[in-house]
Amino acid sequence: MKVDLATLYLLVIGTLLASSAMMYWEHLSHPKRGKELRMLAAGYATLGIGCAAAAFRVQLLGAAGPAVSNLVILGGYLLVLDGIAMFNGRRYLASSVGLLVLMGLTWALAGVRWQAAVWIYVSAIPIALASAMTSLELMRGDGMPAVQSRRVAVAVTGIHALFYAARAFVLPWLVPIFGPHILAVSSEITMYEGVLYSVVLPMTLLRLTREEIHGELLQESRTDYLTRLGNRKLFFEEGEWVISEHGTHRRPVTLLAFDLDHFKRINDRHGHKTGDEVLRSFAQTVRAVTDADAIVARIGGEEFAALLPGYDSQRAKELGETIANRFAAMSHGADGDRIRATVSIGLAESGRETASVTDLLSAADQALYRAKSLGGNRLEQTPTAAPPFATCASSGNPN
Repeated sequence: MKVDLATLYLLVIGTLLASSAMMYWEHLSHPKRGKELRMLAAGYATLGIGCAAAAFRVQLLGAAGPAVSNLVILGGYLLVLDGIAMFNGRRYLASSVGLLVLMGLTWALAGVRWQAAVWIYVSAIPIALASAMTSLELMRGDGMPAVQSRRVAVAVTGIHALFYAARAFVLPWLVPIFGPHILAVSSEITMYEGVLYSVVLPMTLLRLTREEIHGELLQESRTDYLTRLGNRKLFFEEGEWVISEHGTHRRPVTLLAFDLDHFKRINDRHGHKTGDEVLRSFAQTVRAVTDADAIVARIGGEEFAALLPGYDSQRAKELGETIANRFAAMSHGADGDRIRATVSIGLAESGRETASVTDLLSAADQALYRAKSLGGNRLEQTPTAAPPFATCASSGNPN
């Protein structure tokens, strides 16, 4: 079944306006991306209005119809570009205004004599440029998740840019070879490509936004609300993968189990506000000392753990002692009531007996219990990882 161009044009207009409505509706559900989605909604609405104006350009505006409708369409493309750029923290307002002014001057200089050439060929150049910049912003993706929908959006905008570039620079060479009927073929292809662009890109951008929100919700479900470290769920899920991966390649993995000394006494004497500050301070201390590969989590109450891929027991011991000493030297408190706190640490290195993160944590807990029984404020290792009763620099001053 062959669809006539008028029907395709109406389909493009309808899908653009529908996409605008969906973008605007989506911003109500995702306030974090509200500005970006509103800009995209404005862009698609402008594109839809521009296409409607182009369909009736002569009837509505006479000789000025092609220029006005083209500038409105170009404005829609530039708004879409700006909306995508906002995801990455950038704007294109000045360059967009400059491009619109330049195109307006082109229409004015062309006059009636060259109006057809500008409409068919020249007007495609800024659209190709705006689409190419949109594709580049999507490829850059500084503020976007690296998901499949972003790659689809890159392909759609890239193809759109190439199509309009071909219309501007290749089509003028084809007309003398194949005759004027090639313009009709080009118009038909433009309509089909326009339908795909107006449907696929908005749907892909909506999917991109939803995947980003879903990823954030997933990450939030694996993050401790107070310390912003990972929670128990994240620690065991990622920890199992790390131990399995490093066990396959026979690389060491060490676990440090932490327990803040006398934390209940701190809460009872100084209040939960001070206790929360102590927890946050310890979390910041651990994160500042460990590298990006370490899996650091609050696994319950005042208990924390750090899984250290590639660390042997000696290197992990040095890191644990650094954490203990830094934390012991800090003062904590709220409302002018300053206190000091210490931490006990248990260390275990993976081996044949520690085939899972649960086994490794259990071994580290045994060392931790020994550190607590010796007065706390010290680091102890499992007997299989290092000689027992290895202590940190502050072990001579137990709580």
